Amino acid sequence: MNKWKAESHRFPAGIPKLILLLALLALPGWAQTGTPAGAQTPAGEGARATPDTQEQKISPQEAEKLFRSVDEILLFASKDTSFPIKHEVKRQLVGRDEVAAYVIKHTSDDEDAKRLRRSELVLNKFGLLPRDFDLGKFLVALLKEQVAGYYDPKTKTVNLLDWLGAEQQKPVLAHELTHALQDQSFNLEKYMKPADADLDKKKEISPKDIENDEIGSTRQAVVEGQAMVVLVDYMLAPLGESLKDSPQVVEALKQGMLVGTADAVQFQNAPIYMKEALTFPYRYGIDFIAEMLTKGGKEKAFTALFQNPPRTTRQIMEPQTYLAEERIEPMPLPDFRQAFKNYDRFDVGAIGEFDVAVLIDQYAGAETSHQMYPHWRGGYYYAARPKGDPAAPLALLYVSRWSNTEKASQFAALYANALSKRYVHVHDVAENGTDQDQKDSATPAATFEKLTGKRTWLTEDGPVVIEAKGDIVLIVESADQPATEKVEEEVFAPAAAR
Repeated sequence: MNKWKAESHRFPAGIPKLILLLALLALPGWAQTGTPAGAQTPAGEGARATPDTQEQKISPQEAEKLFRSVDEILLFASKDTSFPIKHEVKRQLVGRDEVAAYVIKHTSDDEDAKRLRRSELVLNKFGLLPRDFDLGKFLVALLKEQVAGYYDPKTKTVNLLDWLGAEQQKPVLAHELTHALQDQSFNLEKYMKPADADLDKKKEISPKDIENDEIGSTRQAVVEGQAMVVLVDYMLAPLGESLKDSPQVVEALKQGMLVGTADAVQFQNAPIYMKEALTFPYRYGIDFIAEMLTKGGKEKAFTALFQNPPRTTRQIMEPQTYLAEERIEPMPLPDFRQAFKNYDRFDVGAIGEFDVAVLIDQYAGAETSHQMYPHWRGGYYYAARPKGDPAAPLALLYVSRWSNTEKASQFAALYANALSKRYVHVHDVAENGTDQDQKDSATPAATFEKLTGKRTWLTEDGPVVIEAKGDIVLIVESADQPATEKVEEEVFAPAAAR
């Protein structure tokens, strides 16, 4: 579901084009100071200026110094990664107006806007975004707030900012020039192209489509993780150290990413899902690359990942699964068109290990999430609208697979316990169809430690059915009875045959 696209990460990892754009533009603020923990900020340098503060343009002398540093830092990045320098990198100085125009251009495309709207509504449905949250406005505001220097793979140009001093921009340059080297050897647009696949355009969805749905998120984590390693190595080089010598620096940076800087108001006020999705390629990416460096050296950590990239967020979050070449069987899919014949398809995609981690974090806290998400073994969702009724609540099918029956029943319970947080009115329906207990937002809901079998709740948006059998959890929200019964029959038939 991590569907951004860096211009969209898919759970809706459709947002890989917008997220990739965020990755290019919104390098976390701590990097712009160029100071690892314990180091001092250069005189005259500090946190980035914001659009609401008066800022000074850098002098022609500073601009010249900054331009000269590009070649020096490019050489450092090449040695650090073993990516060859095939040609000079173009460079230009840009102002806030130019950056704002770039942001608007890349967030106003019709197709991306549609994909963004689908992502927003599905995230709303799962309770990962508030019902009144405007995802499009948030992303534009965030980009303007968080902007740092960036490399544009279309123009092959590194863009430097005319309102930040040369020393302050150098660590960001180390990061962005790593992207330039990746691009020279492997063509970043081609490498990220599988992330452009929009399942909404496919008439029939196959298990392979779901299996491939996280590719954009995982490749983005490779690209950003490598660049983060170079950034850290560049910052530590004056101390005679590197990332491998200083794991405490990496941990401090990762924590700083989730907190944000003091002037990062948009980021600090963002929902948990947005913070996690925006920082995923940096935080998990740097850990993944660090593990590759430890286990296989530079070749394994850099060039080999473009030749044999990871395919799931599970492999990024748990690098040992990538190294062991773990293979998880694709989940069988129901006949969506037949089951939802009275509905128009709205969105469909994978719900990977990252998505589950954030979902559980939102519902039950980070500690429970860390205990549960390694037991993920597959998942997908399908969202649809009743035909001829665009104002009706979005119907949602979510099927997940777990490492064993116990973990499946625990997840079913977590999901059920969160219903009272997501809906105003929740009525627990007994098996005979009568209301067992009436719950609303002002009444503490019954909590479960484990949930097996089938259970139904009524909400203001229609019924919610949760059914756990074996290692499978089926969840259907706001769908009619024929659709629910059809997917129940098809989802559990393959499980029974195993």
